[in-house]
Amino acid sequence: MLTIPERIRTLAASASVGRLSVDGAPAPARGGVDERGRPVLLVRPGETLHGLRDDAVVAVNLTAMRVLGQVSHPRGLLEVQGWAQAVPESEARGAAVAVAAHTADEALFEALERYGRPDAPRLLRLDVGQVVYLTGHDSGVLDADDYLDATPDPLATTAERVLAHINESHRAQLAGGVAKQLGGDAGDVWLWELDRYGATVRADEQLVRFAWPTPAHTALCLETALRGLLCAC
Repeated sequence: MLTIPERIRTLAASASVGRLSVDGAPAPARGGVDERGRPVLLVRPGETLHGLRDDAVVAVNLTAMRVLGQVSHPRGLLEVQGWAQAVPESEARGAAVAVAAHTADEALFEALERYGRPDAPRLLRLDVGQVVYLTGHDSGVLDADDYLDATPDPLATTAERVLAHINESHRAQLAGGVAKQLGGDAGDVWLWELDRYGATVRADEQLVRFAWPTPAHTALCLETALRGLLCAC
């Protein structure tokens, strides 16, 4: 199974910024997550963070969602706590891309083209202090080193594509395989999580984990392992 730091980094990679607080007070939230798992924020002139010095204490709430049918369910809630710092100009374009993945905002172009000017939008990122997490049956706190040293599941992109396909087109087959494994009707079945170590299925309101006999190291191995669950019936 993925370690807790790997799971949290995997969730953070696809999460959206849901809320932002600066020194304990709410502030406009607009941003994404960079390749190291650090929240990146687009801050407009006049907003609280725009005029503050570097190292303002900030908490960014990230939400990873799973859409099942027409209903969105939270997969994980993360609060990344740390200190807001200006993104160096040499890294600003990458930070803008991370924000644009969640928020298509014309202010991003201005932040790049007018970088460093007092009246331009700013790109800030968190120097992570710790991450508070709540996901599935797990909750706790990761320190900065454990969080930043972990990497997302390398098969996460493939896993999300395959998961979406199964939930859209093969739920009846999934339900049959799960029922066979559990020895009875599993109820309303959806594929909830998929990674190189196994699959988690949402059966009615319960999360049930099925581990692969051996970890999947490639996309083909992942699809083959999942086929074993689908064909269990």
